Amino acid sequence: MTSPVGIALIGLGWWGKKILNVLATAPADIRVVRAVEPNIEAVRGLCEDKAVVVSADYADALTDPAVEAVVLATPHSLHGSQIEAAVAAGKHVFCEKPLALTRAGAVKAVRLCRDAGLVLGMGHERRWEPPIADMLARADAGELGRIHQIEANFSHDKFLTLDRDNWRLKADQAPAGGMTATGIHLLDLSVRLLGPAESVLCICEKLSSDLPQGDTVAAYVKFRGGGTSYVSASLANPFMSRFTVYGSKGWIDIRDKAHVEAPDGWIVTSVAAGGPITTAEVPPAEPVKDNLVSFARAVRGVESYPITAAHLVDNIALLEAVFASALSGKIEAVA
Repeated sequence: MTSPVGIALIGLGWWGKKILNVLATAPADIRVVRAVEPNIEAVRGLCEDKAVVVSADYADALTDPAVEAVVLATPHSLHGSQIEAAVAAGKHVFCEKPLALTRAGAVKAVRLCRDAGLVLGMGHERRWEPPIADMLARADAGELGRIHQIEANFSHDKFLTLDRDNWRLKADQAPAGGMTATGIHLLDLSVRLLGPAESVLCICEKLSSDLPQGDTVAAYVKFRGGGTSYVSASLANPFMSRFTVYGSKGWIDIRDKAHVEAPDGWIVTSVAAGGPITTAEVPPAEPVKDNLVSFARAVRGVESYPITAAHLVDNIALLEAVFASALSGKIEAVA
């Protein structure tokens, strides 16, 4: 049995705490050995309970020999410099989404890790949700036939109570409503199924809140190899998460029963050509944990990490075009 990968968790805000808690029950592949949080007093008790050393300086993690990898649960704008510093220190990187806000930034991050022989993981835990993983496997096996269309929505109202100066609501960090918070997961799955995007039309509006960058966003994506995806998200309505794939041999509709913060299972409705429509319930799982375990196993060389460099770059290229279209109101080409 290989030793666990020692990680430093960088950022102990809302999502950083979620990661710390789920890794407390993770398999022996991975363990948190250090945390970095500028507001130490706010998390000191939590870290003491978890027996995790905490400090305020990112450099502490990069110089700690017990740390083999960093997990970045930090503001989007910091990812580029933090990845560059981690690579320079020889640390593997797991980054919460989005990897970058521009295609150029994603290309640089991927290149730095690849050239250094380091694993780059990504917080797209949706891929590890059991019904999503099953859907991807069925699509890869040709069971759905030619994928025609994708319809998806991921919405919640958790940000309505945030201070309006919070980084998650800033124009330079989240310029198209909920796209960087929730919609990007749906863009990732769309790219995974249909390949690189060709163009996108995005509409972002402020309809029922004072969220500065808008509360409702919708993007209609055309893919180079054919097929379309409609991705929508709201930051001002109750939770909803739905991902539906339509193919020539069948379709699958997957609905989460609760936010991934506290998973409660899924409802899956599907049909194969010529057969009846069926509905099944899938029990809860912890995809955030499973993604990080997969990353650790990739660090050890036990398995390949499934989110490829091409997926990472193609997703951010599409995200950058979404931003441009939200600003222009026009169809924008994807680089």
